Amino acid sequence: MASPVASDKSQIEEFWNRYLEILHFYKVFKPFEQWYVIRVKQYIAAHSGTRLASHNPAMVDHWLDDLGRNLDVQHWQYRQIVMALQYLFRDLLKLSWAQGYPWDLKVTTYIKRLKDSEHQNIHSLANQNKKIYLKKPSVNSLIERYQPVLEPVIKCIRLKHYSYRTEQAYTQWLARFFAYNSGTKPADLAGSHVVHYLEHLVIKRHVASSTQKQCLNAIVFYFRYVLDKDIGAIGEFVRSKRPKRIPTVLTRSETRLLIDKLPGVYQLMASILYGSGLRLMECATLRIQDIDFGYRQITVRNAKGNKDRVVPLPLAVIEDLKRQIQEVAKQHEEDLKIDCGDVYLPFALAEKYPNAAKELKWQYVFASSRLSADPRSGKVRRHHIHESGLQRSIKRATRQLNINKRVNCHTFRHSFATHLLESGADIRTVQELLGHADVATTMIYTHVLNQGGLAVVSPLDNLNEVAGRYSTCGNYLDNIAMRENSVHYRCHIH
Repeated sequence: MASPVASDKSQIEEFWNRYLEILHFYKVFKPFEQWYVIRVKQYIAAHSGTRLASHNPAMVDHWLDDLGRNLDVQHWQYRQIVMALQYLFRDLLKLSWAQGYPWDLKVTTYIKRLKDSEHQNIHSLANQNKKIYLKKPSVNSLIERYQPVLEPVIKCIRLKHYSYRTEQAYTQWLARFFAYNSGTKPADLAGSHVVHYLEHLVIKRHVASSTQKQCLNAIVFYFRYVLDKDIGAIGEFVRSKRPKRIPTVLTRSETRLLIDKLPGVYQLMASILYGSGLRLMECATLRIQDIDFGYRQITVRNAKGNKDRVVPLPLAVIEDLKRQIQEVAKQHEEDLKIDCGDVYLPFALAEKYPNAAKELKWQYVFASSRLSADPRSGKVRRHHIHESGLQRSIKRATRQLNINKRVNCHTFRHSFATHLLESGADIRTVQELLGHADVATTMIYTHVLNQGGLAVVSPLDNLNEVAGRYSTCGNYLDNIAMRENSVHYRCHIH
């Protein structure tokens, strides 16, 4: 059997088609087939100098043992890797040693190692809890229940090129809305049902104003674009009051300490959040072509409100950013070897520029450490880093530094704007850098600075200042008091 790394494309295609036929024979779940192929390609890439027909048990042992020492590999992932190689050598290549190789023993040995490690097995933890609690249906179960109704909603959202996060939010709210009105068919819902549910969110669930508004947007979208009917004037309903909040701002010394406390790539991300005033997802989704080292600027694309803007690139992060891009380029070359080197492209760019997804300039600056399947297309590729990692690191560092403020990723953006205004920057310039449509939104940072009408000194500070000034004069006040009493006494005599 010829190796799939042969130059003849037809032989390579035939090789993988035969491998897929074996997966079909063993009834591998179709969405998982691509992962079996990726596992085999990873193995082949690690042994690129050797033909598959000449591989031996020692080579497979070495490969699997290396993976087995990595406790980050889940037991189901390890089992999948072993089975992928088993189908390759035993069923496709039909090598004699593969017929008697202890494939199952490899899996059980690895699972036993996991149980013996400090990482407790999930199933054993579940068995320790003997009590059974009745839980309300999860959002995922509701989405599954109303899947036939939600399918046209999802289709319409994708036709309008809404983001995947908007798709998730809308489907979740509509599933909850349908479950709340389970006695009425979704197509028969009317404005009164909407009012009752919106008031339920405020009175019973105590949701925020933005949460209630998001739910209303999802329902209006369903009525307008799926049912093709006007929701009508639903009338007055109890609205959640939107509180007026003052943003949390770090001092310059707190910012420096917090950034220095963060590990690895998270330190670079936090530096860009503070140095350029980016939102969390704007930073996570940066692509290599968005970084302009010559002009020392970053282009933020498809930001909030589908707007682009330009922000400064801090000089302090340039060297670290160049090293990060070099790491991404190295990883991208490895991904190309296993046909997982393309990246997600927005809208119709993938069709307009078929080869763009494999180009380095389109790759994410902060790429994920592992491959994943696209939730929409199912294609396996490398996405951007998950934002939860940075969020957890900031929370941990804040606790370790004993900073008694409610700090999150957005705090760096607040601090960016506040420190610029403290340095004398024009508020219109700060508005442009933050991407605010209205300067009134940017004006909130003047309240943090106590500018304008709030620029007053506490009367207690004035009182303490006066007392401090006169306390240095010795008995000056006493002498004045004695003279005043003396004058008063003489006047009284006369």
